[in-house]
Amino acid sequence: MKISALMTSAGINIGICVLLWSLYSVLRKQPAFVRVYFGRRIAEENRLLREAFILERFVPSTGWIVKALQCTEEELLAAAGLDAVAFNRMLVFSIRIFSLAAILCLFGILPVHYFGRKMHRLEISSEQLHMFTVGNVEVQSRWLWVHSIVLYIISGVACFLLYVEYRHIARLRLIHLKRATVNPGQFTVLVRGIPKTTNESCSTDVDDFFTKYHPSSYLFHQVVYKAGKVQKIITGAKKACGMSDPSTDTTLDQSCEAITYPCSLCGASSDSFRLLPTAEVAKNIDNEECAAAFVFFKTRYGALVASEALQTSNPTNWVTDLAPEPDDVYWSNIWLPYKQLWIRRIATVLGSLVFLVSFLLPVAFIQGLSRLDQLQKKLPFLDGLLKKPYMSQIITGYLPSVILLLFLYTVSPIMIRFSTMEGPTSHSERKKSACSKVLYFYIWNVFFVSLASGAVISQLSPSSSTKDIAVRLAHVIPEQTTFFITYVLTSGWASLSSELMQLFGLIYNFIIKYVLRMKEDIAFVPTFPYHTEIPKVMLFGLLGFSCSVLAPLILPFLLVYFFLGYVVYRNQLLNVYRMRYDSGGLYWPIVHNTVIFSLVLTQVICFGVFGLKESPVAAGFTIPPIFFILSFNQYCRTRFLPLFKTFPSQVRAIISIHNTPN
Repeated sequence: MKISALMTSAGINIGICVLLWSLYSVLRKQPAFVRVYFGRRIAEENRLLREAFILERFVPSTGWIVKALQCTEEELLAAAGLDAVAFNRMLVFSIRIFSLAAILCLFGILPVHYFGRKMHRLEISSEQLHMFTVGNVEVQSRWLWVHSIVLYIISGVACFLLYVEYRHIARLRLIHLKRATVNPGQFTVLVRGIPKTTNESCSTDVDDFFTKYHPSSYLFHQVVYKAGKVQKIITGAKKACGMSDPSTDTTLDQSCEAITYPCSLCGASSDSFRLLPTAEVAKNIDNEECAAAFVFFKTRYGALVASEALQTSNPTNWVTDLAPEPDDVYWSNIWLPYKQLWIRRIATVLGSLVFLVSFLLPVAFIQGLSRLDQLQKKLPFLDGLLKKPYMSQIITGYLPSVILLLFLYTVSPIMIRFSTMEGPTSHSERKKSACSKVLYFYIWNVFFVSLASGAVISQLSPSSSTKDIAVRLAHVIPEQTTFFITYVLTSGWASLSSELMQLFGLIYNFIIKYVLRMKEDIAFVPTFPYHTEIPKVMLFGLLGFSCSVLAPLILPFLLVYFFLGYVVYRNQLLNVYRMRYDSGGLYWPIVHNTVIFSLVLTQVICFGVFGLKESPVAAGFTIPPIFFILSFNQYCRTRFLPLFKTFPSQVRAIISIHNTPN
């Protein structure tokens, strides 16, 4: 791809960003969309914008950017929780390390690449992107020592910054645990796998067991009941009636009058529905006891000891874990039999692998679009269209990343479904599991499969040896920089603008208010989609590390993305999304492990590239950092990771002296 094609893609995405950001600064001031752009603040502060006509509401402004930047970490922690702070620190880490990488690589390595061969040079706009990668450096070049030094600096600084951030998040997690407010979940243990006995009630078994083995700390318990589908229908009907008339009492013991709503499309009235008396139906519901219960203790320390101890010689019976916070409990999975969970986990792993492999075809097709020469051979009827300069620039520079982005929109809903099937008992655990799955999917399909399908598959034959495959893989990173840059522009810049605009929220708000003429649900405010945004940011971090010294032209585009993301995400966390539950920063170990993986993979790729350049000294210099990075990771796992797996008994015991449940 030529620089002009890259600039065409950049121009399109910059135009989209400017348009959407300007629209956002106007729409956020309109009273009709206040619940879309200020959902959290409206729900918590119960405030509305003035309905009066003000000219300022229709003029784009940048005041919201200033407010997002002025927000302190303490304010963000109070408004959105520790998970939001951990997400924000991830962006801060990325800005710091890639600012350093951009300075070193653009001014130190990029000139080495461009002047790596003695050849006739064209204007910058007419040059191929290959001229700015390590592929343009001559074999046995003496300038590869520059790459080794820069690689050492980036790896060392990245580990130092990673240590600082890990220590900071661990400190905040301990403060999060020591908070003064009493949380019932800290005194509660979730018990599953309760064995059936001759007793008529499961409640009796639970009381007898914990009275016998935890007599000093046991307080009381509550058995979980599976009400069934009938109860869900009744609950939904009550909620629907309550939304239609908030003044109506929530206990529906009388049939409702007919209610009609005029359709805004055709003007006709719909048939009314009638809620039947629920008392007669409710009394016939069989509340089935599940093999699970919430057990409450007198102290936090007592709850911690009970949750960590193995209760019986059979590990599948009387399984205890610290209970999630009340708003975090995922009730649909509480009733699942504990002995069934291992089968569900195997099934979800197999389903995830099948979905992972099935994505090979669309990724291979997309990579074919980015290679103009092969596209003309396979689709000769497009030869005339592809000869037009602007069309070829759009097809090769913009279209592939857009198509891939559309395909990737299906990943998160499917992975969250797989995570739900595993049987997590909390919303945060469900999202954390989905976050890992989406991250693996992105790294495999967007990074590795894009590399393989873009250059290896098209140039290797069935008789190719392992050495041929290794050679092509070492060449692939510089050649695929074009696609990665356009992917950053489309999936990075443009998707941030879409997140800021809340397009789905706008459409939903319009349909509810102006098409269906229904009252808005004030209580419904979405939570932040960590399981989609963290993998996206981590993928861009992987692209930044792996391409930094080999194709440094990607770094300015990544740096702009991280700066924009820092502003956009802070604004969304403060105004749009509501914190219903908080995992206490449990996403940070995922971030740490991904950065470590990215650093090690970068060393391995550079080892192969320097070997192809017949520079054994430069290739040998990539081996020591691998051992240093892995040793640093092991230290962090020993020093910080246990704080994210359990709670220190020392802290629990101190807090329990001051806080006990009433």
